Amino acid sequence: MMSGFPRSDQAASPLALPPLPYAENALEPVITARTIGFHYGKHHKGYVDNLNKLVAGTEYAEMPLREIIIGSAGQPENSAIFNNAAQIWNHTFYWNSMKPKGGGEPPTALKQRMEASFSSVDACKQELAAAATTQFGSGWAWLVLDGDTLKVVKTGNADLPLTNGMKPLLTIDVWEHAYYLDYQNRRADYVNTVLDNLINWDFAAKNLG
Repeated sequence: MMSGFPRSDQAASPLALPPLPYAENALEPVITARTIGFHYGKHHKGYVDNLNKLVAGTEYAEMPLREIIIGSAGQPENSAIFNNAAQIWNHTFYWNSMKPKGGGEPPTALKQRMEASFSSVDACKQELAAAATTQFGSGWAWLVLDGDTLKVVKTGNADLPLTNGMKPLLTIDVWEHAYYLDYQNRRADYVNTVLDNLINWDFAAKNLG
């Protein structure tokens, strides 16, 4: 689907932390290098390290990440495996959902689909902002393709649209560690600034295809 998700050249080897698609300071001043350092270098890496320990010696040990997520979803006995696997996938998707000097006008094909589903690009952004700011506690706001329609959905904790048959196009992380060092409790400021200045419509357009 995109670079960064495969585990490595050898299927049986441990999952690796996918590289960031830009330097840690590339999203400044919207998201600082300090936040990226903690978020990517501690939280994202922690999920990778935890998952490798959890799947060692299990049926999941040789599966690609996406198969681990689908296979462990909805199984209480495998909730730790699902949570860590989904968080690895979600974070990799989140990093790619942003880019330096993002925002602006979406590519034509995506813009047309947004207008058909939401009436305008601004209306789509408003729905994304509303989903992100009203998600209670930790979670994610997503732009997804559900059948032939674009929709905005939100998920709690590690949950993701993949397990509900929807195709993710982009996401915004609203766990506190995504923004608290830069914005404290001002989640709405973080969300709106990301949408205006960092959101990667090109990435969403590629996923649409």
